[in-house]
Amino acid sequence: MAWLVFILLAVLTIGGALGVVLTRNVVHAALALLVSLVAVAGVYLVLFAEFLALVQVLIYGGAIIIVLLFAIMLTRGSEYPRISDNKQWPLAAIASLAFLGVLVPSFLINSVEGTEAQNASFSGIGESLFTTWAVPFEIASLVLLVALIGAIIIARSDDDEVQSDDREEGN
Repeated sequence: MAWLVFILLAVLTIGGALGVVLTRNVVHAALALLVSLVAVAGVYLVLFAEFLALVQVLIYGGAIIIVLLFAIMLTRGSEYPRISDNKQWPLAAIASLAFLGVLVPSFLINSVEGTEAQNASFSGIGESLFTTWAVPFEIASLVLLVALIGAIIIARSDDDEVQSDDREEGN
């Protein structure tokens, strides 16, 4: 049963990732990213990593998608010319296939080796994340907050400032 749930979640993850890449609507791409991230949280639940699933839903599924949607909705689309289809998509497709060609053999090689060494390395990663790398993660969260505030400031139109100046002069 766990194997079937894993396959279903893997299909949802890949489908969401394809939706992010293939859709032309940015809001739909953000929602497809949300589907993919929630499916990854489901994979964590199948692996009995409840904390990682919760962090995946709260931080990525919640905070990052909300920041992305705010940035999309608050930026002025009239300032940017119509973006046409990128002419470099064949090069990107070739690079993606080459990357896939490197990843698949590495996963196959790692699946043949024993899992005890992998578990030992994962515990070392977890320990370093909560000791050595705790401050850089906090700094990254502050950078994301500054980016959100910057997006809101940029999104304010000059008309709003002119209207507020007119109101002040009228008083």
